[in-house]
Amino acid sequence: MRQSVFLTIIIVAALAVSLAMYQFLLPDDIRKGGPLVVGLMMISIMLVTFIIERTITLRKAQGQGGSVRFSVDLVELVRNGRIPDAIALCQKQQGTLAGIVRTGLERYRQVQGDATMSEERRHTEIQRAFETATSLEMPLLERNLIAMSTIASIATMIGLLGTVLGMIRSFAAMAHAGAPDAIQLATGISEALINTAGGLMAAIVGVVAYNFFVNKVEAFNYDIEETTHAVVQILTGRE
Repeated sequence: MRQSVFLTIIIVAALAVSLAMYQFLLPDDIRKGGPLVVGLMMISIMLVTFIIERTITLRKAQGQGGSVRFSVDLVELVRNGRIPDAIALCQKQQGTLAGIVRTGLERYRQVQGDATMSEERRHTEIQRAFETATSLEMPLLERNLIAMSTIASIATMIGLLGTVLGMIRSFAAMAHAGAPDAIQLATGISEALINTAGGLMAAIVGVVAYNFFVNKVEAFNYDIEETTHAVVQILTGRE
């Protein structure tokens, strides 16, 4: 599924669920936060969806078994010249790193049998195969991270907007001649506090989730660079 289609579906579904919850499920105390509560619920639902999606995707990217054990076994097979066994190990592991190395090894087998290529050209083709495979896989690991960061920022702004609107309503209630309108004053204060709390909660979760997944992706990137570099050095005879 294309990323734009996925985001559109998430936005529409989150808005529909938020409107339904606001109308039928939320307690009256929370509904006092006003229409901005719908926006806060919407971005919160989107955030939870992205967290679940990233968790599933990165867990799948790890493949079967430990990545450290896989890297050690893979490098040993390549060093011993057992390229078919190394490819089979990649097929069995099924992770992102395994897919990248498999692409490079298959390209290595192709250029090794091409007598028209010089040694330097073979080395360049092998290096390019690994780099191309890595550049195709990394965006998949980083997908939706920018959206999570954006939601964390927007949540704070929406909460602040709700706070300002609530305070405006409160001061308007106090501006009446004589005794202030107690109901309007309480409503304005409730609106301000509810939106502040909702915005802060969504922002905190968004920032924590974003930093967590960024660290996971950086760890993946380090493993990919370390393992592919070792394999390339062996294949090109520069170990």
